[in-house]
Amino acid sequence: MNQSSLGVVETKFYNFAEPPQELILKSGIKLGPITLAYETYGTLNKDKSNAIVIFHTLTSDAHAAGIHKDSDKPGWWDGMIGPGKAFDTNKYFIISSNVLGSCKGSTGPASINPKTGKPYGLSFPVVTIEDMVVAQKRLIDHLGIPHLFCAAGGSMGGLQALLWSVMYPDLVHSVIAIATNPRHTAQQIALHEVGRQAIMSDPDWQNGDYYGKSIPARGLALSRMIGHITYMSDKSMEEKFGRKLIGKEKVGFDFSHDFEVESYLKYRGDSFVQRFDANSYLYLTKALDYFDLAEDGNLVSAFEKVKASLLVISFTSDWLYPSYQSKEMVKALRANDLDVSDCEINCSYGHDAFLIEIDAQSRLICHFLNRIHKEKINDRS
Repeated sequence: MNQSSLGVVETKFYNFAEPPQELILKSGIKLGPITLAYETYGTLNKDKSNAIVIFHTLTSDAHAAGIHKDSDKPGWWDGMIGPGKAFDTNKYFIISSNVLGSCKGSTGPASINPKTGKPYGLSFPVVTIEDMVVAQKRLIDHLGIPHLFCAAGGSMGGLQALLWSVMYPDLVHSVIAIATNPRHTAQQIALHEVGRQAIMSDPDWQNGDYYGKSIPARGLALSRMIGHITYMSDKSMEEKFGRKLIGKEKVGFDFSHDFEVESYLKYRGDSFVQRFDANSYLYLTKALDYFDLAEDGNLVSAFEKVKASLLVISFTSDWLYPSYQSKEMVKALRANDLDVSDCEINCSYGHDAFLIEIDAQSRLICHFLNRIHKEKINDRS
């Protein structure tokens, strides 16, 4: 079994039991019943002031750390969460929840529609990042936590962390937003649309009604291959693969795989099909594309109610969420006289750096959280 300083953990499920048992989504559509999958690490202190919510990426889940009791797989951010780590479970109570619309335990298009007794498919309403945050707020209320010490995440998780500070400014003391931005750009939307078209062009997609039948494996695999290219950088791909051939001394002059990078992408695509639902991929990418903190065009005013201290981390080689987008956000935050730390890490890993560059991020996060903790103690005294 793989080792983790947190040991074995299990996923829990919160069903919206307290009224209202449904959400009114940003679209105006009501959705219910709703289940959210989540995991917790560490211990909530007596005054419930040490809670940190960790938000996951596009296709990840609630299993952020530890070894899951049903497998030997460590959580996707296990290097960052645990005793003595960046998110120190000796100090903090960490909550990681799976987003609304996913297929990893939370309600999504693969869930059973109580009105039909069948999976929702495309009858599932379109959800937004705002809807995900509202659902998470219900979970935090259920756990009896009145105030978050920190909201943190990378990529799509960073969007959620930012929204917590905007939507619930009095409930969030600090925010850590990593490899993220205040709105999805035309390029990001375009890349997602190509991925969605790959899925919807697969004959097995059947307009989303493929449950219990052949799944759109080819389209979903292709979509993941496209996505994975965006998570890496030119340099990281060159360092990892270059023009290495697969078990041969020269190219085959045919359409079989010659290069290691071809085989790697196929592996990534095929393995993704085994763990993720195609419809959820459509819904979650759409949620990302709809995200725009400055819907009125004024980013400064979008942050005018924020009270949290913020740590914004970007990476030099990230071309999917490039650093200039983080700096645009930092400028708007500082225009509101907010406490903002802006850090750009020099590395070659691309967008995936926030999952890989553990040491550099840990130093920044530990320093930030310790400073915020000391300031909070001084404010009380």
